[in-house]
Amino acid sequence: MSLPTTMQAVVIEGDKPVLKSGIPLPELEDGFVLIKPRAVAGNPTDWKHIEWKVGPQGSILGCDAAGEIVKLGPNVDTNEFHIGDKVYGVIHGASIRFPTNGAFAEYVALDSKIAYHADKNMQNSTTETRPEGKATTFEDVASFPISLTTAAIALTHDFGLQLQWEPKTPPQNDYPILFWGGATAVGQMFIQLAKKFNGYSKIIAVASKKHEKKLKEYGADEVFDYHDADVIQQIKSKYNNIQKLVDCVSTPPTLNQTYKCAADNLPATVLQLITMTKDDIKEEDRRDDVDVIGTIIYMAYGKPVPFGPVTFPASESYRKAAIDAVKFINPKILNGEIHHIPIKIYKNGLKDVPQLTDDIRHNRNSGEKLVAAMQ
Repeated sequence: MSLPTTMQAVVIEGDKPVLKSGIPLPELEDGFVLIKPRAVAGNPTDWKHIEWKVGPQGSILGCDAAGEIVKLGPNVDTNEFHIGDKVYGVIHGASIRFPTNGAFAEYVALDSKIAYHADKNMQNSTTETRPEGKATTFEDVASFPISLTTAAIALTHDFGLQLQWEPKTPPQNDYPILFWGGATAVGQMFIQLAKKFNGYSKIIAVASKKHEKKLKEYGADEVFDYHDADVIQQIKSKYNNIQKLVDCVSTPPTLNQTYKCAADNLPATVLQLITMTKDDIKEEDRRDDVDVIGTIIYMAYGKPVPFGPVTFPASESYRKAAIDAVKFINPKILNGEIHHIPIKIYKNGLKDVPQLTDDIRHNRNSGEKLVAAMQ
């Protein structure tokens, strides 16, 4: 098929996401494929790229896309990828290094090394919502890449878990893990994977009580309600041995709350998903034996990542962890062992993306992923 030279895409204009025409198609870097998206999903990182002025003006937004391959770039493995294949994966939308590529566009460049394969018969959903469950539509799989791949890399590369599926041995670590924001998209992926990897003696989630049943089905042993004024005291009185903690919300207030849940007399590590450090912890609460680390999914490309005032250096080990995780988890999605979370579908494609982004920015979704269908 012949491809156009320009397309529509949602770009950063001032302090807003704006749908524009006449945008050139992205160039294909080494190992990349060009896809025509059939569904794209929103993430908090999209509005953060705008509001925190990380994304350059005119850059294309969006990090989750699912669609069909329409062109192979240089050095793509043609035994594994073909024109017409249905795939999905992580894109660093609004990036400083590659501003001409983002998920919110009619054509998207996808790194084949960290691309997931979808079922060859996959189609778009005919409904406006999707209950959580096995991924069978483009909207379902579009909800996965950023959150699922982040969780997989954090648990393996950053926390040292082995890629083992439901091992019958004792847990890989004989202490609990805590996920603050367990009902976020990434939180729900963390809980599923921590359970399937048998990584910890207990999985503790902090979320609204209305999500308790679902989070326990995914593998959480106990759910504490963050609305409770004494939630930290509740957690510490029952579990004062938590050595691994993840702030799935990743704001300064939630980081400080997560940090306080760490074991009193044991070394611990708090992982957050942006660029915060121990300097963001209140000075009176800082401890020498509780570290704050971060994981940035965009390092999966194996290239340096300029991100606001900092640049994350290229990491071969991070890229290898991403490639290994995608290959290991892909069949578990195909057979339904990993579930997508509940989904709300916007039916007008890219026209709906500015509204979708604003809805995430203002917390109008709870426990669900917002996805735009591209028919």
